[in-house]
Order: sequence, then C-alpha cells, then structure tokens
Amino acid sequence: MEPSSTTIIIDYGMGNLRSVVNALAAAGGEPIISADPDVVRGAERLILPGVGAFGDAMANLRRGGMDAAICDAAAAGTPLLGLCLGLQLLFTGSEEFGKHEGLNLIPGSVRKFEMPGLRVPHVGWNQLEDIRQTPLLEDIPHGSYFYFVHSFYVDPVDTADILCRTDYGRRFCSIAGRGKVFGAQFHPEKSQDNGKKLLRNFLNIPKQIL
Repeated sequence: MEPSSTTIIIDYGMGNLRSVVNALAAAGGEPIISADPDVVRGAERLILPGVGAFGDAMANLRRGGMDAAICDAAAAGTPLLGLCLGLQLLFTGSEEFGKHEGLNLIPGSVRKFEMPGLRVPHVGWNQLEDIRQTPLLEDIPHGSYFYFVHSFYVDPVDTADILCRTDYGRRFCSIAGRGKVFGAQFHPEKSQDNGKKLLRNFLNIPKQIL
C-alpha cells in the first residue's frame, strides 16, 4: 500500500525539522513545514517534533495559537505523531524544571529518570518490548532497535495508552497512543530502516471522517 502524501510538520521554533522532512520523504511522504494554525487544523496528518525543554516548547506553541490548533485537529480525527519532546507535549503535564501543563491529549505525566547509578540522559540504541497490535507498529517485531536521546519519560494514567515499553533502569513507555494520537520517545529519523518503517506506517493511517 502506498502512503498518502501530504503531512504537515509543525514548526514552533524547536527541533531539527530538516532531518524529519528527509526521513518522511524517504518513507514516501510529501512533508510540508508550517507555523500556521489554520494549516494545522486542515492537515491530512501531523508530525509534532521537538528537542529542548518542555516549558519552553509549550510557551512557543501557545504564543502562536498552535496548541489549540493541534487539539482541534486531533479532535477532528487527524492522525498526529509526536517525536521525542513532541511525545511528551501530548501529555497532561511535566515536572521538568517545575510544573508545566501540556496538551493533555494523552492523560499522564512526564517524569525524570532518577535511579542511583543510572546515566542520564538515556542516549543510544535500545529495544522496543511488549509491542501492542496497532497500525503504527505493523511489521515491527518485539526487540527492534531505535535511537533514543532523552532525560525524561512519559507515564500514562491508562496502561491501554502504552503501545510498547523500553528498559532503561526501569521499563518505561517508549510509544504511546490514544485513538489516532501517537508519540514515540525515540527519534525515527535517526533509527535507519526501523524508523523508516514506523514513519511509513504512520503515513498509511487515514484521517478519520467524523
């Protein structure tokens, strides 16, 4: 099945957008970078990337009205994929440098890795475990490796929102999903063939007709 083409990459001033553009193009998409809330509301599908601090990211999203646009699009059935910090922004809130409210598309919190002897940030290749059946993970087997760089992890309220876990000092949620809202803690654009497969799966998820 050939993926549907146009995907909007949300530009809110944080993250290396060009690497995400290249990865999506390699997966068969035609990505467009946009900072326009109206474009986000009308998108066929959305990617929310991000690198940096949760509080700064949410401030940037609110400043341009992008937070409301993302939530409106998700409510309309638009497939949405958050990457790294983008995953964390989908949650209710974060404890990174204080308390910060997120988009609340997936109920839960963002917490810091805190265990004696654990090196933080978690950097490098690690495996996906306990993979649930979902179109996002089609043909991606248990034990597949992806590339991580992060100091915080997401903790969903409902375990049904955990699509897979990864072990790093503790078993944490490495992919979350609720309806057509998904998020990956790792970087698919840095994860070679497995990352390309995951992005291609996302491109094949149709927008819901409500």
